[in-house]
Amino acid sequence: MSMKWLSLLLLLQLNCYFSSGSCRKVLVWPVEYSHWINMKTILDELVTRGHEVTVLISSASIFIDPNTQSAIKFEIFPTLLTKDDFKYIFKHLLDKWINFAKESSWTYFSTVQSVFWEYSDILITGCKDLVSNKKLMTKLHESRFDIVLADAIGPCGRPTTLLETVGKADMWLIRTFWDFEFPHPLLPNFEFVGGLHCRPAKPLPMEMEEFVQSSGEDGIVVFTLGSIVTNITEERANVIASALAQIPQKVLWRYDGKKPDTLGPNTRLYKWIPQNDLLGHPKTKAFITHGGTNGIYEAIYHGIPMVGIPLFADQPDNIAHLMAKGAAVRLDFNKMSTTDLLNALKQVINNPSYKQNAMRLSTIQHDQPMKPLDRAVFWIEFVMRHKGAKHLRPAAHDLTWYQYHSLDVIGFLLACVAAALFVITKCCLFCCQKFPIAGKKEKRE
Repeated sequence: MSMKWLSLLLLLQLNCYFSSGSCRKVLVWPVEYSHWINMKTILDELVTRGHEVTVLISSASIFIDPNTQSAIKFEIFPTLLTKDDFKYIFKHLLDKWINFAKESSWTYFSTVQSVFWEYSDILITGCKDLVSNKKLMTKLHESRFDIVLADAIGPCGRPTTLLETVGKADMWLIRTFWDFEFPHPLLPNFEFVGGLHCRPAKPLPMEMEEFVQSSGEDGIVVFTLGSIVTNITEERANVIASALAQIPQKVLWRYDGKKPDTLGPNTRLYKWIPQNDLLGHPKTKAFITHGGTNGIYEAIYHGIPMVGIPLFADQPDNIAHLMAKGAAVRLDFNKMSTTDLLNALKQVINNPSYKQNAMRLSTIQHDQPMKPLDRAVFWIEFVMRHKGAKHLRPAAHDLTWYQYHSLDVIGFLLACVAAALFVITKCCLFCCQKFPIAGKKEKRE
């Protein structure tokens, strides 16, 4: 570790010493790719405030780099999977989810279910390797952490239902905000922190800035399908490249595959792009995105309209929200033609309503009493200070499924109604039997 980071650690320890014991220990169980970007933003802020942060990762981790210079501590545990195994499994699951034929709802949900089962198997393997590591588990136990931060899509523990998983957490930090969400009731232990990773744009690399400036008044279009998907089929790449070649804007496309034959002179391919900085550039006119939460919030933050090409997971729902807000149009990745993409880009760029709606969402995002990152850190520190937040946890989590749905109450009321009907029926039958006999006796007399 460099002298710079040693000095920083010493400074943080002194800060913790003079802050009357406010610094605490945080254990983190993260998830790969874009989820780690949000998590790391929070962890960096916690470290800055003097907290001791320890991140658990397996030896097969492919996105989280423990060798980067940081005050965050990493505990690496060995696993049966290799990095290549992990990459292959992820690619297999993504290909299965993205490229299957969406002929019916049954086909879609059965495919998604199989993907989740395979993903769960990976998580279980990692969990078993972790908990079976007695030396590491003893070390973690003796460290007496004040809080555990975990990603909801990668829990580690005994198999539970989604409802049970939700019920275990004292506080939930949700990666969206009311600029994106529709109005709906919210539990007291849910906090929106969408856009916590967004920042004002920094200057671009010189070569990239020169290309952007060469666009003149037409501006640029930014295109990326996220941190996971960096390559697509040649056929899809040529369809996309052909459309991009027909617009007057310059295009910066994050793409790591074979150069498309139809690539125009206005389009440049990059293995990596500074997405937030490009979206914050004054010449950016539109953003072609897969609809990942990080990307759409950077676009909202900077007020950029979008062309959504959702691929999997929550992405279709995210784009549907943005369409309802009037800040995006949607295309189907597997079915769109060159003309479809070209028309979508023209619509988003030339119709001023999309830019106006994107700027309206941006204004809402910026107009908050507390920044999303500060809000996230506040609630984490709140839970640590009070050793939990059980007073915010709904009692519904302690109910059985039949109590939660009031089936016991409904059953009791139905039993009461049935008993009342039974008594009334018996009384009526008794009266019917008595009165006819009395009538016959009067006739005989």
